[in-house]
Amino acid sequence: MQYKILVVEDEEFIRIGLQECLEMEDYEVAVAGDGEEALSKADEFMPHLVILDVMMPKKNGFDVCRILRKKYPNLVIIMLTAKGEETSKVTGLNIGADDYITKPFSTLELLARVNAFFRKLALQITPPALNEDESAQFCGISLDFKKYEAVKNGVPIDLNVREFQLLRLFCERRGEVISREELIQLIDSSSSSRTIDNYIVKLRQKIEEDSENPKLILSIRGMGYKLDV
Repeated sequence: MQYKILVVEDEEFIRIGLQECLEMEDYEVAVAGDGEEALSKADEFMPHLVILDVMMPKKNGFDVCRILRKKYPNLVIIMLTAKGEETSKVTGLNIGADDYITKPFSTLELLARVNAFFRKLALQITPPALNEDESAQFCGISLDFKKYEAVKNGVPIDLNVREFQLLRLFCERRGEVISREELIQLIDSSSSSRTIDNYIVKLRQKIEEDSENPKLILSIRGMGYKLDV
């Protein structure tokens, strides 16, 4: 499935740059240069996600966000603005935006957030790649994700809900590097990178033979974590 993204930005060089970056990631992209064109394009293009600038001619991003959220409840909306004030961020989130990025922003960060939203959507649509009873086994560890039970070498492990969520994600994508940004969006969007790191530390203490020298959940410098089994 090719996801569709609508980029709404009145500054042409930003609009074109975002379009090119997203198309390189194999997304289908449409663009709009003002609020009224955005609403028209949304009805025509039917995107899965909208990257929406706040300060635009004809109709500002807040107004566009309100209209889109009412018409398309499941649409993902990421707002962009040059304003750094907390009140602007709160306004955007309160009227229905899913995320908020302040200019100037890192294109890599924006792509990571976009990818994370679609990864989350795919998990909601597609059943997890586990066996029929939703369990997993590796390196003497057995996990039951329906009963929330974990055993290591025959001894029960006391895992909390977040730790089960992390392990389930790692098992579904074993061997694949998962960025901190993805973990934040998929596990707890209110968390920070430091919070995710703390989750990993505590999880290693419970499943690794030596948590100071982990062999299962590996840190990939500058990228994230992966389950190596």
